[in-house]
Amino acid sequence: MADFMEKVDSFTKEYSPICKEACAFDPALFEEHGVKRGLRDKNGSGVLAGLTQVSLIKSQEIKDGKTIPCEGELLYRGYDIHDIVGELVSSGFLGYEEVAYLLLVGELPTKAQLSRFKSVLNDCMALPTNFVRDVIMKAPSRDMMNTIARSVLTLASYDDNAGDISLENVLSQCLMLISVFPMLSVYSYHAYNHYENDESFYIHRPAPELSHAENILRMLRPDRSFSALEAQVLDIALILHMEHGGGNNSTFTTRVVTSSGSDTYSVMAAALSSLKGPKHGGANIKVVEMMRDIADNVRDIKDDEEMEAYLARLLDKDAFDRKGLIYGMGHAVYSISDPRAEIFKGFVEKLASAKHRDDEYDLYSSVARLAPKVIAEKRRIYKGVSTNVDFYSGFVYSMLNIPLELYTPIFAMARIVGWSAHRIEELVNADKIIRPAYDSLIDRRSYVPLGERQ
Repeated sequence: MADFMEKVDSFTKEYSPICKEACAFDPALFEEHGVKRGLRDKNGSGVLAGLTQVSLIKSQEIKDGKTIPCEGELLYRGYDIHDIVGELVSSGFLGYEEVAYLLLVGELPTKAQLSRFKSVLNDCMALPTNFVRDVIMKAPSRDMMNTIARSVLTLASYDDNAGDISLENVLSQCLMLISVFPMLSVYSYHAYNHYENDESFYIHRPAPELSHAENILRMLRPDRSFSALEAQVLDIALILHMEHGGGNNSTFTTRVVTSSGSDTYSVMAAALSSLKGPKHGGANIKVVEMMRDIADNVRDIKDDEEMEAYLARLLDKDAFDRKGLIYGMGHAVYSISDPRAEIFKGFVEKLASAKHRDDEYDLYSSVARLAPKVIAEKRRIYKGVSTNVDFYSGFVYSMLNIPLELYTPIFAMARIVGWSAHRIEELVNADKIIRPAYDSLIDRRSYVPLGERQ
């Protein structure tokens, strides 16, 4: 194996620069050819690629004939996310299952419909016999997203109708995956933590009387205990991450792979692979790491001048990871505000107070207040900048004692509902494979026989 790797390393070291040279071209050519990089125009708006009735994201409005930024809005099946969360809080209910029903079915459930839906999810909340032993406990990895994707693909081998893409079968598969995602994620972490960190390995089965959020905390913790506030905040986090239009990378991946006629397991594994990317689902981890760096390097976080100076250093690539970014600030669509962050902020403050972590919350508040000003001074921007939901989510997960390795899987436990809704919508409405075009920059060359090449 050592000799093999030495040969591979030698080859890649020599040929990587050659491959890079063969692939690189002048970025100015994108504009010259009319290509919208990242499928976005200069102000960040996405190229229109399809239609959806699952959700609506609004960040602009027309006033006096002009398009101007507005407060961000997010609607699930026509219902404002503020109204959904507000009603759940006032009623005292945990709402993951209700909102999942709304996104999948298209209407708010009655009491009877919600009870039946919860019962179906509970019945689906089981893994095949010996799946934990034969799959999850084998080759555990620190990368939970890869482990979960492997488990999802393996589940296909237990399904006699894995390739059946009829609506009835796909809905059944989606409900099963929604139900078992928390088990795949938490059990995979426990296996990794046992084999890599020599910690105790334990398996807590989900309880049918508990909600999605409650079961996640129950399975994760050694004593299976949690407070009502902890369950509520996690429930809100799941709801806010559940769906965000068809254009985000993982949901678009869902629709692209669905359009090829592929099966549900392959589609969800592809979506997971997209979400694991640090530019998509891993942003909250970078926020947590950045905040630790700020706390270590700023003497007085209440000193606005000192804070602004350090934030400027972040943008100048002179601090933290030297990428020139203030993580958790700005969004591809929203400008003035991200409604998810606006809603989440109040719950974050409440949980921070209960956990006696007010000083950390003050740090987050300070960055949220000062960063837009610093960014506006240092960057040429086409729209406003505000905190996004990733800004707070990592802090919340740390207060819930959720390990860093599960931050992105928590996102997946929520977003699989949106992926499922978009997969179903794509199957119902689209009869063409998604196949965009690429302009070629190559020149024609004459083939040279092997013996004549220099």
